[in-house]
Amino acid sequence: PKEFGPNIWIADGPTVTAAAGFHYPTRMAVIRLTSGDIVLWSPTALTDDLCAEIETWVRAVRYLVPPNSLHHTYLGDWQRAYPEATVYAPPGLREKRGDIRFDADFSDGPIAAWAGEIDHAIMWGNRITTEVVYFHRQSGTAIFTDLIQHFPRGWFRGWRAVVAQLDLMTAAQPEVPRKFRLAFTDRRAAREALRRIQAWPTEKVIMAHGPPIIDEGHACLRRAFRWLNDES
Repeated sequence: PKEFGPNIWIADGPTVTAAAGFHYPTRMAVIRLTSGDIVLWSPTALTDDLCAEIETWVRAVRYLVPPNSLHHTYLGDWQRAYPEATVYAPPGLREKRGDIRFDADFSDGPIAAWAGEIDHAIMWGNRITTEVVYFHRQSGTAIFTDLIQHFPRGWFRGWRAVVAQLDLMTAAQPEVPRKFRLAFTDRRAAREALRRIQAWPTEKVIMAHGPPIIDEGHACLRRAFRWLNDES
């Protein structure tokens, strides 16, 4: 894991293949609470080296947090490695992964164990997936999964490169892909969640599919979601 700010690290995992042969990088965020317990956001492939590294500077992996119903491939491996960790289910994932023991479900209310350290907002109303967006207060970092993407030009080849360009996945700046924009069937609910997100004093942004934003994070989010803001 690479340090990203006070008590937050990121670790890049292997590239995975999704529908239609599109290749996606994977990324995990590691957050250490003041209690010393660890929150793992979007766990990537579990390796002995990664576990050993984490365990040298943490008290316990206490929370496993899949951020939406699409990012769950390695969740079972982490649960087997840390069976005492609490696993939170984002909307839609409990039904999809009956093999996982989920201990609690995300709701719009705060998580008591993280109060004052990690905030979250659920982007309701999307037909593709319902994403839980997080904010780590100490580092001023907003954490997105699929709702904001920024692939480099050349990442995709052939017809996939054309589709990615049209979908804004390879735009000049981080964008909400067009497929996710069109999938918001309840835009009133999405705008309500967005108002909560934009009230955070965001300085940095972590996304699963794109390089992190290390400054002017709030401006980045306003620009990426300007299409939704303009409808409010």
